[in-house]
Amino acid sequence: MAGRAAHIKPPLITSARFGTSLSTDQRAKRYIITMVFRVVCFLSAVVAPTPWNVVLFVAAALLPGIAVLLGNARDNRPEPTASPDDRGERRLELTTGEVIQGEVQEDDR
Repeated sequence: MAGRAAHIKPPLITSARFGTSLSTDQRAKRYIITMVFRVVCFLSAVVAPTPWNVVLFVAAALLPGIAVLLGNARDNRPEPTASPDDRGERRLELTTGEVIQGEVQEDDR
C-alpha cells in the first residue's frame, strides 16, 4: 500500500477544481441572473413597439432553457497531466510514512 502511494503525486493547487459548495453557488447565481434577464425581456416586450416586442417575447421564451443549461454547467477541468518535476520546479511532498531508525547523541558540556 505504501509503495502505491509513493507514485501518486498530488495536484498543484492552481489546477484544483472549485469546491462543490462554491460551484453550486456559482451555478445558482448564473441561473438567477439569466431568469432576471428573462423577466426584463418580458416586461420590455409588453411596452415595446411591434417589431421589437416579438424579438423580446422570443428571447423571453428561449431564456429558461439557456438558464437551465447554465445552471447545470459544472467545472469539468481535467486533472493535471504534467508534474512539476517535469518543468524543473521543486516542491515539498508528504512522505509515505517511512521510519528511519537512529540514535540521539547528547552533547557533553
